[in-house]
Amino acid sequence: MTKVGTAKAVSAQSPVKIAPALHFLMVEDNDADHDLIVRELKTGGFRFTSEMAQTSEQFRARVRTLHPDVVLADYNLGQWRGIEAVEILRQEGLDIPVILVTGALGDTTAVECIKQGATDYVLKDSLPKLPHAIRRALHEQQLRKQRREAEEELAKKVKELARSNQDLEQFAYVASHDLQEPLRMVAAYTQLLAEKYKGKLDEQADKYIHYAVDGATRMQTLVQDLLAFSRSGRDGTEMSATDTKDVVQQALLNLEAAIQDSKTQINVGDLPTVHANAGQLRQVFQNFIGNALKFRKAEPPVVQILAQREGPEWIFSVADNGIGISSDFLNDVFVIFHRLHTRDEYPGNGIGLAICKRIIERHGGRVWVESEKGVGTTFKFALPTDKSMETTAHGDQCTNGNQSGGASRG
Repeated sequence: MTKVGTAKAVSAQSPVKIAPALHFLMVEDNDADHDLIVRELKTGGFRFTSEMAQTSEQFRARVRTLHPDVVLADYNLGQWRGIEAVEILRQEGLDIPVILVTGALGDTTAVECIKQGATDYVLKDSLPKLPHAIRRALHEQQLRKQRREAEEELAKKVKELARSNQDLEQFAYVASHDLQEPLRMVAAYTQLLAEKYKGKLDEQADKYIHYAVDGATRMQTLVQDLLAFSRSGRDGTEMSATDTKDVVQQALLNLEAAIQDSKTQINVGDLPTVHANAGQLRQVFQNFIGNALKFRKAEPPVVQILAQREGPEWIFSVADNGIGISSDFLNDVFVIFHRLHTRDEYPGNGIGLAICKRIIERHGGRVWVESEKGVGTTFKFALPTDKSMETTAHGDQCTNGNQSGGASRG
């Protein structure tokens, strides 16, 4: 049974935007109650059509063919309960407001119905409240739709960004890889040119040759660093239980010569086992320790490596007593190719810390730096804890140990 309702006539002299007609599906087995609801909808100013469904089978068939805007359901219908319409709509994948219009409904039952998914309820002896309940339900439905669309658009943008980043990463890898050979040729032949003709031409020519050799060499280093940065996002995807004490010891072995030359004291505290890629985590520690060795003051460096549990994270720190970083530049140290010092002061291209940041974020962590100029620097990073790995390794103290590497600050 279909009924059509219209709002009261409006003067032709005051044009208004006519709202689209709504379609109500009424879960009701009493014709008199149905007529009362229809009259209230007309009084409320709705343009609408309506259908009735008295059984769950009729209701399911109606929602599949009619796609109603709002469901008005009685709670007790003999054969079934109107609240079951919520579950049917959920099974059909439809977001349609369900308002219970019933003769009596206790507070406890009303709360339970709302929990199950009913949008609202109106007692039949308070039908004048129905138009307001309908408008509110439609407004909430519109907000849900907008939120879904925004989430879908965001997911689409995230997917596009991930694809774009992947393409960019692939391009950086291929470009830096393919540039190595021609740059090697340029560097090799400019060096030969310098060796063969140095002192045989005028002073200006020697200067030009020096510029060419220096530029080619720096470009080679830059391309190699770019390749390393690209590889940090491609390699090391396999993760497992990793003893960070062993990882730090490997990093110290790699830095052994630089540590001995600078008479650096390394203090290692208790370190945990984490879920990580051991090779990449070693690279992180090696870069941070290498920075401490590079950016040191006149006195021998002291480096302290610690970890402590804070909620769902392990917080690692690598602290030194070096030259420190001005507070104005703390936000810039992890930016790729960003340097805080000239090449004459400290060598490097400013990519090591960017690689550290990328590795740590790929592990689901975060990284930051605390520093005071002239006092020292502490690099900190957080990694998620793994509850299946709660043991910590014993700390030790190294006074001399291990080889070169590390990052350029900035």
